[in-house]
Amino acid sequence: MTRLIFSCVVLTIAFAAAGTTALAQRETATGIEVEKDLALLRRDLRADKKQLIALNLPLTAEEATKFWPVYDEYVGEMAKVNDQFYAVIKEYAANQKTLTDAQASSMINQWAAIQVKQAQIRQKYIPIVEKVISPRKAALFFQIDRRLYALMDLQVASQIPLVAQ
Repeated sequence: MTRLIFSCVVLTIAFAAAGTTALAQRETATGIEVEKDLALLRRDLRADKKQLIALNLPLTAEEATKFWPVYDEYVGEMAKVNDQFYAVIKEYAANQKTLTDAQASSMINQWAAIQVKQAQIRQKYIPIVEKVISPRKAALFFQIDRRLYALMDLQVASQIPLVAQ
């Protein structure tokens, strides 16, 4: 668990550095352009996430052989939902200066529906993961996974301005 804490601290510091230097957003008349930035961020986070899980989830060779294909399926399903999330973020960022009440309502409802879908996918995969690794290791995996998603959410949120009043 110490490795996870250390890894999360390192990842957080890297995110903070990326937030202050790497993401050069282009301002437009209606908002900011974030598509390139989000694409780079997502690619880097996906690679780091799998490495951090591998470092912090002790698997035997037999467990690893069974777990990683399930993990890849899980990540594939989560990626589809996350694509919807990033589409909402891009739309918001591009229009945040001229956002109407109707657009704001639509976006927050889409965001909430995406949160529900993410939880449903996690719930679907709990018994699947428990079939390939012990329930304790499955619990550890989902704890690590959720913390990493929280860090990724924080990184994205730090790049997007709040709704102007």
